[in-house]
Amino acid sequence: MTRGNQRDLARAKNQKKLAEQTRGKRTDTLTVEQRKARDAELMREKQKKKEDDAAAAAAASSKGK
Repeated sequence: MTRGNQRDLARAKNQKKLAEQTRGKRTDTLTVEQRKARDAELMREKQKKKEDDAAAAAAASSKGK
């Protein structure tokens, strides 16, 4: 007797179960404080870059007048 598609269905079900178990887990192994510090530093860098770009645009527009 053949098993039909029972093996394929079981494999798909198991893959779905494993995917749900790993969903939401972090792989960076940082503590909450370390993550907050890293994110804050990134935000400061982005803000500084945006301010520099705005200053350069303002300087360019005033230079053209």
